[in-house]
Amino acid sequence: MKILLTSHAFLPLLGGIEFVSATLAREFVAAGHEVRVVTHTPADREDGLPYDVYRRPDARQMSALLRWCDVHLQSNISLRYLWMAVLLRTPTLVTYHTWLRRPDNSMGWQDHVKRLATRAATANLAVSRALAASLPGRIGVVRNPYDDQTFRPQPRTAPVADLVFLGRLVSDKGVDLLIDALGILRERGLRPTLSVIGTGPEEAALREQAARLGLADSVAFLGKLSGPALARTLSAHRVLVVPSRWQEPFGVVALEGLACGLRVVASNVGGLPEAVGSCGQLFVPGSAQSLADRLDAELSRPALPQDAPDPAVQAHLAPYRAASVAAEYLAHLSAIRKRRAPAAPHDEQTMTLEDAIVHRGESPPPGPGKERSA
Repeated sequence: MKILLTSHAFLPLLGGIEFVSATLAREFVAAGHEVRVVTHTPADREDGLPYDVYRRPDARQMSALLRWCDVHLQSNISLRYLWMAVLLRTPTLVTYHTWLRRPDNSMGWQDHVKRLATRAATANLAVSRALAASLPGRIGVVRNPYDDQTFRPQPRTAPVADLVFLGRLVSDKGVDLLIDALGILRERGLRPTLSVIGTGPEEAALREQAARLGLADSVAFLGKLSGPALARTLSAHRVLVVPSRWQEPFGVVALEGLACGLRVVASNVGGLPEAVGSCGQLFVPGSAQSLADRLDAELSRPALPQDAPDPAVQAHLAPYRAASVAAEYLAHLSAIRKRRAPAAPHDEQTMTLEDAIVHRGESPPPGPGKERSA
């Protein structure tokens, strides 16, 4: 197939949607498909990617791209790119990565318009059942992949800490709740150690809170880590804690922890229960007492050898590996292509998840904003 992937945010930015979009584009190419990416994110140099990236294309160029492709995948709904696809009747699959509402749960006019626009897409997907249930109409579910090349069990000698948090240091992520739970555990005679990975505006307040509760020696702030260094650090812990107050749309961080051999204790909000599955425990959102109880239970469990991954965890992670998620998307894209754009006589009439469809047609004309890979 010829696949046009539009992602308002994309490389070189680094974030959840950017990672998912780049991962899907890479896996589609590896499966034998032809991919073009459209984004509003600028770049000052070529990326050296195995597909073309069109940055802020004009209307003429966007029209050519939508006519060129067999199917259009929109990574998070963007009215900027959807309206022309609807006018040109390009088969379009929209995937939703976050809630269509404001942080305070109110809805602006843009959110109302986007909810109406779900009817205009050929098909819609969400990254969790929780998110799908919040959207109007019939919404399928394909959950996000994690970076299975980076996050996996690592060799280690002895754990550097019992617990680890990974994320931005903001109130929505609940690190203060976690520190309060450590204070409760201390009253029970337990002194688990905690590593905090990440930065943010609440760091000074969190350090002061730990000191006030007599936990300064138990809580280490490690700053920002990424890539292999992050995977190695995660693997040196026993339990990943995700104490979010915010309704997380999914929770890839839980998958990253599980892939590195950790158990997970997470807040029972949004899509987090789906990410954790049966590989950890959930606590009552906002309750430091409930969190302390779950941490107590997890730390009492015997630790598995690092070189003997839990088969149940491996089974849970399998659908979230990059190739597996890309295969699910390809099946959905193939389905809408057949429904809205029947194959030409010389094309393949059926498609398995691994098939590569013969490339057809002309490439879109070059223009401002296009980057060709080396």
